[in-house]
Amino acid sequence: MEDPPRDAKGTSVTELTRRDTKLVQYLNEAYGKEKELETALQAHIEMTTRAPYRKRLQQHLTETKRHARELERRIKRLGGVPEVVTLPGPEALSQGASAAVELGSRALAAARAPLQAIRGTGEQEKMLRNAKSEYADEHDEIATYSAIEVLANAVGDIDTSKLARAIRREEERMAGFLQRLIPALTKAVAQEEVPARERAAAKRASSKSTSSKRAKRTSKKAASTKRAGTKRASAKGTSAKRTTTAAKATTAKSRSKAKAASRTAAKKAKATAKASTSARTRGRVKATAKRSAAKAGAR
Repeated sequence: MEDPPRDAKGTSVTELTRRDTKLVQYLNEAYGKEKELETALQAHIEMTTRAPYRKRLQQHLTETKRHARELERRIKRLGGVPEVVTLPGPEALSQGASAAVELGSRALAAARAPLQAIRGTGEQEKMLRNAKSEYADEHDEIATYSAIEVLANAVGDIDTSKLARAIRREEERMAGFLQRLIPALTKAVAQEEVPARERAAAKRASSKSTSSKRAKRTSKKAASTKRAGTKRASAKGTSAKRTTTAAKATTAKSRSKAKAASRTAAKKAKATAKASTSARTRGRVKATAKRSAAKAGAR
């Protein structure tokens, strides 16, 4: 898409909608940050002696320059004017305001790099401080591009949303790299600036403290294990008592049943014997009666 038409002085004559005006405002904020970081990154690269760190900074400088070009194209397609810093409101879109603030922003970025170059007492600390500044800048950019993506989605600008999302992901990858780098640089500062004997003494003290804590944890664990063993033993004893009691109860019950059965059998035997005796008695009575009758008939 061609650039918007301009008058004889080069000022854009395109009237932006309120939607596009707001999008251009946010895009210019990101554009200004990218241009500022170009200068800072170039200075940091010159100060960096760690090969992997230097290589990643060079890669990100290339990404930063590409981000600026992509933002510039998108701003123009929306009918705006790319500017290095953001001014609130539609007046920021004028060519005059853009040209005026560009010099100021470039001067700020140029001044920022030497200040970063001299701070710190040693080489490792300079790189650490630079990494911390870069880490903060990356998160500033992540927030900016997140806002642009949400705004673009809210007003239906899919192209701007895709651009913001793609750039944000690259900024997040750089932030992740710096997050992993900062601890390594901090350790390097300690090795460079703190005498070995002091670091060794601190390590011994830390080791003693760690050993004491471990001993306490071990003691607590042993006490806990002992209590658990005591509880298990107590539980086993209780269970054994319950088992013995249940066995005794079963034995007593069995004995009671056996006695009852014996008594029942004795009663039955007695009843049987009694019935047998009664039958014999009746037989003898009948026999006697028959003999008496026979004698009576004989007479």
